[in-house]
Amino acid sequence: MLPERTYAEQQQGSTENIMKWQMKWGDQDELDEGPPSIKSDDGWSNMSEGDTLPEKPYSNSTAWIKIHLPTIKFDRPGMLLSNIFGQRIKVFLENKEIYSSNIRFLYDKNNIFLPLEVSGGGKNIYIGIQTTKDQVGIQELPQIGNSEDLLHQFLLKDVINIILGSSFLFIALVIFICSIFLNKVHSSSWISLSIIIAGFGVLVLIYSPFLYTFYNDYSDVYLQLLDVALFVLIPSMTYFFELVLGTGYHSILTKFRKFQCAYSIVCFICLVVYLVIPRNFFEMYYNLTVDMFVLIVVVQLVLLTVHSIMQALKGNRNGILLAVGLIVLEITCVTEFIWFLIRSGSYDLFIWKWGVTVFILSLILVLGRNYAQNHNQVIKYAKELELFNTDLHRSEKLSIISELAASVAHEVKNPLQVTRGFLQFLTNRYSNQEKIYITMALEELDRASNIITDFLTFAKPQFESITLLDLNKELKHVEGIMMPLANLQGGRIQMQIPVHLRVKGNSSKLKQAFINVIKNSIEALSENGEINIWAYEEEDQTVIHIQDNGEGMSANELIKLGEPYFSSKTKGTGLGLMVSYRIIEVMDGSIEFKSEKGVGTEAIIRLPSAND
Repeated sequence: MLPERTYAEQQQGSTENIMKWQMKWGDQDELDEGPPSIKSDDGWSNMSEGDTLPEKPYSNSTAWIKIHLPTIKFDRPGMLLSNIFGQRIKVFLENKEIYSSNIRFLYDKNNIFLPLEVSGGGKNIYIGIQTTKDQVGIQELPQIGNSEDLLHQFLLKDVINIILGSSFLFIALVIFICSIFLNKVHSSSWISLSIIIAGFGVLVLIYSPFLYTFYNDYSDVYLQLLDVALFVLIPSMTYFFELVLGTGYHSILTKFRKFQCAYSIVCFICLVVYLVIPRNFFEMYYNLTVDMFVLIVVVQLVLLTVHSIMQALKGNRNGILLAVGLIVLEITCVTEFIWFLIRSGSYDLFIWKWGVTVFILSLILVLGRNYAQNHNQVIKYAKELELFNTDLHRSEKLSIISELAASVAHEVKNPLQVTRGFLQFLTNRYSNQEKIYITMALEELDRASNIITDFLTFAKPQFESITLLDLNKELKHVEGIMMPLANLQGGRIQMQIPVHLRVKGNSSKLKQAFINVIKNSIEALSENGEINIWAYEEEDQTVIHIQDNGEGMSANELIKLGEPYFSSKTKGTGLGLMVSYRIIEVMDGSIEFKSEKGVGTEAIIRLPSAND
């Protein structure tokens, strides 16, 4: 990962730099004929380190470089030519051709490794170069040294590009395979991201001289592969941003993505035509896939950056991540391109690859964040479904009890009242011991009657009359009723209710609901027990808290509160609290309990506020 010049300097002990060479201009035919056509001493110019690359004259298409080899001091010598600018290159040792390449691609930077023989010392190396671009020649000093050292240096020059590009392709493959197992809602973003990463991976690999150095015969394939990757990459980027951040103002991203898709389809068709008739179609294909492509990419980057920043300003974290990734990519590319122009094209672009890496990382972070959010959403829905099923199960139980209560309560209560009347009449006709038995029977009949009354209240909780109730007044009345029972239990009640709180409902039913809840708190108290009751208004609701420091309940007991026949008391039926639930429910309110064993229980009742 060290800069190439730094690495070269580290190898000076095993290499020797050639400080001077000569250069002259020629014609294309001379490159085919070889050194015999240019061996005259006329027209050669001396070149050395630090000289700028000469501009190619309009009338010439070929440049020749002559390097005089010094005496070779190495057992297995080799020569490394770094950063040779040209597309068609031939290298001759005197009249013998030892290297040839023909890159039919706009990329023109080459690195060449040449094995030499010891007997080659003192001879001339002729390098013939042709290019369609303006710059031509050698940018770095030629090196002679041991073949192993130079070959190692030669391979390391572009290994980072191969590693980076291959890593992108591997990550894209993994993401694509994972997308197969997702549903359509989530697979779209995964597939589009895999295409984006694969496109950048192909771009990094094809930009590297490595492929052209070792697999030069496939240079046309690289060009076509690069075009295909870019045609797919640009609409995929827009589509990914569209999925993550929305369609934008007036669905501008959607419209632009459709235009890009149409443009890419046209480019695919033109590519096929160009492969069939390349000479007649090259100019049109070049204008379509280079000039117009650059314009579309610039517009795309502007749209995506503005949209990401707008979403980031709204607090969208995905927008922040994407905006940072895009801005880093744009800054690195623009800065490096400006420096490339300042250096007149003699600068090797490499920082843009790390800008691409940061951008891809931001895309992966967004995808991972969305996946985590979806997972949390699933957990949330699962918990809500569990609560819904619990409420449904409870509702089914309550429905059964309600139907049973409605059909039986009236029929049972009347015989009980008649029986109670006869027993009351008999109490005056029996002795003391028999009178005790009758009194006990009357108490049990009263208890049965109270249970039936609870059943009736639960089965038919509708209020006969609904009025505006002063909560302070109603709860003061409940406090007066429950205070003696609290004192008998060794506890006390403290109440703080503002005077301005109003609710709508039936006075007797509301009192019954609070009496049932407070009675449970009293029965849970031990010595020096305390019940605190306070209320306040929160938005459009009146919230009442009833808190005791009694024995409390376990989590399992807390879940079952309000179910029929569940009670933590020995003689309890659970109907009282069930009735309170129904009364508050009819008032469009809610009740929840918080409790901890050995600490106490808190009931939180919420009712619609009736304050003006």
